[in-house]
Amino acid sequence: MLDLTKLAQQMQGISQHLADEATASRQRLELAQKLLTQAQSRQAELVLQRQTWSDRLGFAAAEPVEPLTTRVNLGVAPAIHTAIATDGSQIAPSHHEIAYCYLINVGRVVLHYGQSLHPLLDSLPEVFYRPEDLYVSRQWGIRTEEWMGHRRTVSEATVLADLACQVKHEVGSKQDERQAAEQVPLLAMVDGSLIYWFLEALPNEARDRLLPEILQAWEQLRLAKIPLIGYLSASRSGEALNFLRLQTCPHPAPDCATYCPGQSDRAPCHVFDPLRDIALWSAFLEPGQRSPLWRSSARILDLYGPHNIYFCYVHVGTEIARVEFPAWVAEDTTLLEMALSLTLAQVQKGYGYPVVLAEAHNQAVVRGGDRSRFFALLEQQMIRAGLRNIGTSYKEARKRGSIA
Repeated sequence: MLDLTKLAQQMQGISQHLADEATASRQRLELAQKLLTQAQSRQAELVLQRQTWSDRLGFAAAEPVEPLTTRVNLGVAPAIHTAIATDGSQIAPSHHEIAYCYLINVGRVVLHYGQSLHPLLDSLPEVFYRPEDLYVSRQWGIRTEEWMGHRRTVSEATVLADLACQVKHEVGSKQDERQAAEQVPLLAMVDGSLIYWFLEALPNEARDRLLPEILQAWEQLRLAKIPLIGYLSASRSGEALNFLRLQTCPHPAPDCATYCPGQSDRAPCHVFDPLRDIALWSAFLEPGQRSPLWRSSARILDLYGPHNIYFCYVHVGTEIARVEFPAWVAEDTTLLEMALSLTLAQVQKGYGYPVVLAEAHNQAVVRGGDRSRFFALLEQQMIRAGLRNIGTSYKEARKRGSIA
């Protein structure tokens, strides 16, 4: 139980700290704005430095593929279009439950606009209980709970690709003659980054159980010409700001391995930490505008092949959002403009957050009541199978029956 009386004594110190931090943040932002202005005249030189010394840098610096002065007003989304999204949730395995297993629930949402078609809002649950599902990751030192999260990411990607391709076929077959001349635009969205940083730390064999399935799903979308968008609200990324560290480097070359070994976070070029990209672009973008396109330099992207990740920042009206997409979207100007306009429309329809992602989350989330009903159903099946002595651990039973 939380003692609010004791907690209140700490509030004054927290508020003073936040006030001091706000002042320091404004100073860092002013410095970052100044550095961005200076870097505009040296952009080609800085890009060449990043490419030349990329294997010696101690930080991930994104590469701008458009002039740093670029500000693009996004177009209005077409009245007729379709938005598709998936999101996942899970019931984690527990030795205190009646059976050691886990469940992944992928929410699916399809929203049609201007087409007189019914939306789709449902979820696909899958239970994992076989030893090869529960314990395969332990050979690489990965806990089952962690592996479950990785498998959920794969499920979200594969379900999204299958659903999007199915919807494209169905929408195309139901178009009337008036619509047949122009294909209905489709947008596939996921919540969060398309750069799966967690894969970097995994052994190659474990990574090969995950990444190929994701890339195969993205290839389905590429062949169907359905743009994929990863939407990040309140992003904490500093990849674009890290590019400006090349501007502040005091050494003859940005050779971190030689001049600043093991101290990239305390290097002399790190003058605006912990400022984030969204803070910088909030000072330059107007509502409905996007920043220049950037190519991410995350090392895991070396394994992505033609699906390397690009991103930009978009002022969606309520915040600066980071929007990520594969290279094949970035390199197709028409496809990119359409995807970004549909993304902005989804944010507006959702009053600050893409409505299709919000609904996918609502379909995916497993609440306390759902968890109880799942284990009740499992218990019934175990009894029918003739199993005896079915029950939770004494610890779990005591927690559920607490009189406190």
